[in-house]
Amino acid sequence: MEGAQVGQELRRTPLFDEHRALGAKIVAFAGWEMPIQYTSILEEHERVRSACGVFDLSHMGEFWFRGPGARDWVSSLTTNDVAKLEVGQAQYNLMCVESGGIVDDVIVYRTDNEEYLMVVNAANVAKDAAHVSRALPASVRFEDASPRTALVAVQGPRASVVVMAVTNLPVREESIEALPAFGVRRARVADAEAVIARTGYTGEDGFEIFVEWDRAPQVWNRLLVAGASNGVRPIGLGARDTLRLECRYMLYGNDIDETTNPIEAGLSWVVKLDKGEFRGRPAIAAMKERGPSRKLVGLVVQGGVARHGHEVTMEGAVVGNVTSGTFGPTVRKNIALAYVPTGLAAIGTAVCVRIRGKDVPATAGKTPFYKRSG
Repeated sequence: MEGAQVGQELRRTPLFDEHRALGAKIVAFAGWEMPIQYTSILEEHERVRSACGVFDLSHMGEFWFRGPGARDWVSSLTTNDVAKLEVGQAQYNLMCVESGGIVDDVIVYRTDNEEYLMVVNAANVAKDAAHVSRALPASVRFEDASPRTALVAVQGPRASVVVMAVTNLPVREESIEALPAFGVRRARVADAEAVIARTGYTGEDGFEIFVEWDRAPQVWNRLLVAGASNGVRPIGLGARDTLRLECRYMLYGNDIDETTNPIEAGLSWVVKLDKGEFRGRPAIAAMKERGPSRKLVGLVVQGGVARHGHEVTMEGAVVGNVTSGTFGPTVRKNIALAYVPTGLAAIGTAVCVRIRGKDVPATAGKTPFYKRSG
C-alpha cells in the first residue's frame, strides 16, 4: 500500500466523502481509493485492540448463490465442508484451481435453506466471478452483488455494545450480543435492511454489516455517533493489515495465491478431504500425503522491519522469501510471515532477513503472534 498513487481510474466506495471529511489519507488499493489511516496506524491499531473501530470494506466482493443446487455447488467450489453449515452460520473457506493453488480465501454464509453468500477479496472479484460461474448448473442462480453492496465492519472489545445501539433484530431473536462467532442474521441496522455477521479480520470481537450501497453513509455515521462514548473511531486499511498480521490471517496476493497450496500455507484445517470432490482436491491430497517442500512460518525479526519480497537467508544463501511483515504494535516486535524450506520451519530456527542489503537476524516463532484472551 505504501507509496501508492491515486488515479482517476480508481473506484470510490459510497463512504469516500466521509473519509475525506474525516481527514483520511487516501491511497490506491485493489483498484479503489481507500483510507489507509485517519490519525496514525499505531493509534488506530491500539484503538481496535482496546476499544472499538469502524472500517469501510465496501471494496470487497459479494456473491449470492440461490436455488436447490446452491449447497452442492458451493461445496464443489470450496475446500471446507459447507454441508455442515446450518442457516445462520458462516465459515472460513478457500477456493482452489485444479493444480491445488488458491484462487481466493473467502467467507461463506448460509443465510437461508437454499441461499449462500460468499465474500471475496476486492482484487479478485472478476476472476472469482468467472471461476464460480464456470459450468454453473441450472439448479443454481448466481448473482454478483458487489456493485450494489456496501460493507462496514465494527471491531474491538466494545463492538457488541456499539452495534446493539443501532440494530433491531427480528422479534424471535434475543439480542445481537447473543449472536455467536461466525453467526449471521438479517436485521435492521441504523434503519437500513442489513445482513450482519459476527466475523472479522482483526482477531477481536466484531461484526460485519452488509447494506445497500446508498445506505452506507447513514450506517457509518450512526455507528460513529452511537459509539462515541465507547471510544469508537474510524480505522484505515493500514491498521487492518497490522491487526491481521499479528493474528496470522492471510492476505491474498501476499501470503497466498494460485502458486501456493493450502498445505504449505498452513491452511490444512480449512481443507476437508473426506467431504467429497471439489476443485483442486487431488492435488491438495497429493501434497498432504508427500508433505510440502516449503512452509509458511512466522518470523520475529531482531532489527528492522521485514517487508513483502524480502529474502530469507541462512549463512548468506537465499532460502526463502517474506510474504508479509510489519512492526506488531500489540506484541511490540517486528514480525513477518515467510516461506522457507520445511527443514527450516521448526520454531526456534535461526535465519536472517535481507533488509536493504543487510542480513538481519530472525527466529521462527510461534503463531499467531497475538490471540485475544477469553
